[in-house]
Amino acid sequence: MTVSILFFVLAAAALTAALGMLLSRNPVTSALWLILNLFCVAGLYLTLNAEFIAVIQVLVYAGAIMVLFLFVIMLLNLASLPDLKRIEWKRIISFMLGMGLLAMLTFIIAHALDVMPDPLSLDLAAETGSASSLAKVLFTQYAMIFEVIGILLLAATIGAVVIAKRKPV
Repeated sequence: MTVSILFFVLAAAALTAALGMLLSRNPVTSALWLILNLFCVAGLYLTLNAEFIAVIQVLVYAGAIMVLFLFVIMLLNLASLPDLKRIEWKRIISFMLGMGLLAMLTFIIAHALDVMPDPLSLDLAAETGSASSLAKVLFTQYAMIFEVIGILLLAATIGAVVIAKRKPV
C-alpha cells in the first residue's frame, strides 16, 4: 500500500517538475527542473523493483547528460527564451485533452479486443530488472547495436570538441 502511495507521489512530482521545466524562462533553471524530473523517474523505477535501472538513470542522465546540457547552455550563453504570452494556451490545452481522450479510447478498445498484455509477477519483474539479466541480454542479443551506439557517441563527442574549439571569425 505504501509503495503505491509513493508511486503516485513521485509521479505527481515528476509531472510538476516537467511542467516547471517547460514553463521556466531561464535555461539553467529549466535544466535544474529536468534534473528533479530525472530523480523522480529514478524513484519510480525503485517502486517497480528495478534498482539497476534506477541507479543508471541517476548516474547517466542526472549526472553525465545533465552536465553536458549545462555545459552547452553556458557555452551558447542563452539569455532569453521566446515570450510565453504569445503561446496559444487554448491550443495546448485542447491538444492535451485530445491526447488524453485518445489514450482512454485506445485503452478501452484494447481491453475490449483482449489484446492487453498480461501483468508480470513481482518475482519476474525483479528478475528482469537486475543487472545480471540486463547484461546477459545486452551483451548477447544486442551486442552489435551496443557497439554501433558506442561508435556513434564517440563521433558525436569528437564533433562537439571540434565545434567547441573552433575559433570565432
